[in-house]
Amino acid sequence: MNLTQILDELPTFTLAERQLLVRRAIELDEQEISPEDEALVVTLLAARRRDPSTAVSFEAITTSLRSRLRK
Repeated sequence: MNLTQILDELPTFTLAERQLLVRRAIELDEQEISPEDEALVVTLLAARRRDPSTAVSFEAITTSLRSRLRK
């Protein structure tokens, strides 16, 4: 299966399957999360627990992380 086929199939995956796919892809990437990014995740999770309206979308987080990794 090539990348295009996989991307075409993504909408048919369940949330759990997509989460597993993301986790596995991250495991394959040998880059460790920076202390700054880890602190950001901890901060966002704590804020989310205190006030669910503070949630940040997955897309916003991945966009932010991708832009940091490109630097």
